[in-house]
Amino acid sequence: MSRARLIAMVSTAALLAAVAACGQSDSKSDMPPLPPSATAPVQYARDIHSWAEPTIARVKHVDLDLVADFTAKTLSGTATLDVTGEPGATQVILDVRNLEIRSVADDKGNALQFALGAEDPIKGQALTVTVPAFEAGKVQKIVVTYSTRPDAAALQWLTPAQTAGGQQPFLFSQGQAILTRTWVPTQDSPGIRQTWSAKITVPEALHAVMSAEMLTPEGERAADGPGGKMHSYRFRMTNPVPPYLIALAVGDVDFASVGEGVGVWTEPSRLEAARNEFSEMRQLVDAAEALYGPYRWGRYDLLILPPSFPFGGMENPRLTFATPTVVAGDKSLVSLVAHELAHSWSGNLVTNATWADIWLNEGFTTYFENRIMEAVYGRDRALMLQVLGWNDLQASLAEMEPLDTRLHNDLENRDPDEGLNDIPYEKGAAFLRTIERIVGRERFDAWLKGYFERNAFRPMTAAGFLADIRANLVRGDVPLEFALQLDPWVYQPGLPSNAVAPVSTALTAVDTAAEAFFADKGPASAVPWSGWSTQERQHFLAWRPEGLAAGRDWLTNQQLADLETTLNLRAEGNAEVLFQWLQIAVAHRYQPAVPTLERFLTSQGRRKFVLPLYTSLWAEGDWGRPIATRVYARARPGYHPVTTGSVDGVVWVPTS
Repeated sequence: MSRARLIAMVSTAALLAAVAACGQSDSKSDMPPLPPSATAPVQYARDIHSWAEPTIARVKHVDLDLVADFTAKTLSGTATLDVTGEPGATQVILDVRNLEIRSVADDKGNALQFALGAEDPIKGQALTVTVPAFEAGKVQKIVVTYSTRPDAAALQWLTPAQTAGGQQPFLFSQGQAILTRTWVPTQDSPGIRQTWSAKITVPEALHAVMSAEMLTPEGERAADGPGGKMHSYRFRMTNPVPPYLIALAVGDVDFASVGEGVGVWTEPSRLEAARNEFSEMRQLVDAAEALYGPYRWGRYDLLILPPSFPFGGMENPRLTFATPTVVAGDKSLVSLVAHELAHSWSGNLVTNATWADIWLNEGFTTYFENRIMEAVYGRDRALMLQVLGWNDLQASLAEMEPLDTRLHNDLENRDPDEGLNDIPYEKGAAFLRTIERIVGRERFDAWLKGYFERNAFRPMTAAGFLADIRANLVRGDVPLEFALQLDPWVYQPGLPSNAVAPVSTALTAVDTAAEAFFADKGPASAVPWSGWSTQERQHFLAWRPEGLAAGRDWLTNQQLADLETTLNLRAEGNAEVLFQWLQIAVAHRYQPAVPTLERFLTSQGRRKFVLPLYTSLWAEGDWGRPIATRVYARARPGYHPVTTGSVDGVVWVPTS
């Protein structure tokens, strides 16, 4: 795609014509019509992580007009909210956190009375706006003029040195779970779906992309601003989404198509590698649609972000945000893309109404991801991924408080991020695999496809899921109800008696090699490393003896050195494999691996890797804590607030 900027303002019609010509947007006719369920009345669940009272007044649409100031590290401008309410109601309650609210008015400029509530460390503040009494079916517009603060938790402002190109700054947002309120004043609850639009004005040298249809991919000339010459980019999302899926990135990025309706965005120096890594994205989309119905979002593109992005991926509609650690060079980690793509159905289409039921997003998606991988890459690879996930689940079940191992979790007075662990992902997926095994794949697929269709663009609760599966799959079959154990899976700790561990014959062979090396003290040269897939290598390095808590003397320094040298682990470029090796090294206080560890922790900020490694270091007392403190002091400025918010609770860094 040409990166030339439009020099003069052009009409909307001309812009849309240009968009159609370059293939980077969809006309309205390209977007599937909303199903009847999307316009049916919504039953709002109580969300303990939001101040909003949607049964009284709710936001239906958000229109943003924001300017990015990279010097001040702020977004400033307006959010115009379309709000409906119960007849006679005179207040709207929004969620905000750490925002500078300058004024609130109606769309004619008349000031509206507003008040900010007391600060809650998790929820932020309630922004209560007084409006004229609502009339049935009538929309009122509320215009909030505001600015973000430099430390807004959803936003990360990167210096040029923190990017691959090294010449331009970068900005990206991460709204899940409840961080959208730190840059957009709205009702920040996953159960209050909203359509949205935006105009984002940025320095001329930079490009803005969002999780929406790009109406002006080349930008429009705007008035000079804090960055000198400025350009504006316009976006729209016509499907109602939970607010955590409103996402923005601004930087020196370019685009490459990898098939019809799919492509990758990233910094120019990384574009060719990303294009090659994800050349099979169209196959993933086709496989997903063949399983569970049409993809309803138009395009499916991927944005590879700088290394500080805190997650592996974020399922923002139309534009998945992803960590560069998935660009392994051999397509071995594309399961992450399959996962984020699957969210286009489970999570984006049917969304957990509150964070207590995050398993309805993540468990369904982990199951769906595995089905996509099986369809595209075969049963053996899918089974290996299942086993790796099952092993992670077993470790979590052994370590966590029993009540936290329920699918429907209690997050009262807790940050919803505390619920993001292996339980919703892997226990949720195991639950769905159990249902599939008992009723048969054909019958299960028919129910799941119907579940997505019946509940499209709507919030879902655990109770709603159970009602749906009982009405449309169990259908009063008492023996089947007994066999499925639906309520124990959802509401009880641990795993019910009908859970069955997946088995991979490929990984059984890896177990034999692991026993020979780790337990029988064989040479690393006997390990068939070069012929193994990433998943087999992960499984090998994840081997642990029984009773590991009794000590870390299960490997000798000679074995560690043999492993590191023979398998060339110092030069390992696959982040998943390197992470497994570094966990072994830290557990054994293996000093020669410390430079590799430090390089890994300072070159990326993915919380999945960073938090466990710092936790392991801290657990190693007088050996690990000085390393953790030193490395974290250096690395912390480059991590996203989502990551530092977790690691700060583990590592103590003295202030100067």
